[in-house]
Amino acid sequence: MSVFDELKARGLIAQMTHEDKIRDMLENEKVTFYIGFDPTADSLHVGHLLQMIIMSHMQKAGHKPIALIGGGTAMVGDPSGRTDMRSMMTKETIKHNGDCFVGQMANVVDFSDDKAIMVNNADWLLGLNYVDFLRDIGVHFSVNRMLTAECFKSRLEKGLSFIEFNYMLMQSYDFLCLNEKYGCKLELGGDDQWSNIIGGIELVRKVKGEEVCGMTFALLTTSDGKKMGKTMGGAVWLDPKKTSPYDFYQYWRNTEDASVIKCLKFLTFIPVEEIEAMESWQGTSKINDAKEILAYEVTKIVHGEEEATKARDAARAIFGAGVASADMPSTTLSDELFTDGKAEVTSIMVACGLCKSKGEARRLIDQGGVSIDDVKVTDGFAAVDKEAFSENGFIVIKKGKKVYHKALIG
Repeated sequence: MSVFDELKARGLIAQMTHEDKIRDMLENEKVTFYIGFDPTADSLHVGHLLQMIIMSHMQKAGHKPIALIGGGTAMVGDPSGRTDMRSMMTKETIKHNGDCFVGQMANVVDFSDDKAIMVNNADWLLGLNYVDFLRDIGVHFSVNRMLTAECFKSRLEKGLSFIEFNYMLMQSYDFLCLNEKYGCKLELGGDDQWSNIIGGIELVRKVKGEEVCGMTFALLTTSDGKKMGKTMGGAVWLDPKKTSPYDFYQYWRNTEDASVIKCLKFLTFIPVEEIEAMESWQGTSKINDAKEILAYEVTKIVHGEEEATKARDAARAIFGAGVASADMPSTTLSDELFTDGKAEVTSIMVACGLCKSKGEARRLIDQGGVSIDDVKVTDGFAAVDKEAFSENGFIVIKKGKKVYHKALIG
């Protein structure tokens, strides 16, 4: 099966500019392609992971990926999929964030021996002369046509800043630069990038008279169309310091039944035929086996086999035998949390990162969503005595039905 057929069989492809040409290129050539990643945070997240998985599929088929870090475009901010303007970041923050991306990408894409290229568009965007850029690049763009693009059209009612309006020109210029320097013929991205990709294709055609192509991929969404990769605590990050391997594993283990097969096709390298065989598990208890396979495989890709195995074993111990595993997420509580040998449950939950505030923790307790050592907490002002830690040196807090956390004292 060609990589084109592989991506189609997995349901990944959303739109293409030239289907026959793209299929022919991917089946008969070694194509240099690129995907851009704007460093808007100090870690990649689950949405980026899908793009890296696609890069890996393409690379394994013999094509050459360019991972573009948007050190220049992040200075402006992509309006795509936004209802408001992004916060402006300093050059130092953007550079730091981009540096954080490098190692995370290398876990999925092979950059050794020039098998893939990593570039930063700050190298060519930040030194541009604005007037020259307008004369050489801006002249090729129709404002009327740009305003019909979904990324701009959806923002016009609430307001679109002029700085954001430049984003399409900058991303289009990226494609031109990569085409000239590396012979890049194909830009890939999420389906929300369609308008920007079209802009780059047309710019290359107008400036060089060369036909290049674009392909977008389905966004990672739940069965009701909501973007995946968010929890009550925020984004699901690839950095283990921001989302622990155990919490990362549990996020996928808790995938809704209706989304498991799609996630297996999108985010793992398990052969499509094996995944399709699991479709018969829908509506039976075996769907939980599919969830465990999904969680293990995705965690292995991001954090390695050892961490995936530890997370799986910890989850099995917790949910199977009801015991506190050594690999359960844990927090050591400070002495300052205790007054007269006691600490409020709400304070412990905030210290463990289970809630953002004591008020939120109290509301969760009032709703019956908190247990300590399998005993439901019913009083929002309850406190835990230090003696409760004496038997094991820790207590286990259960939040909701599936989140467990171990609180220790030093």
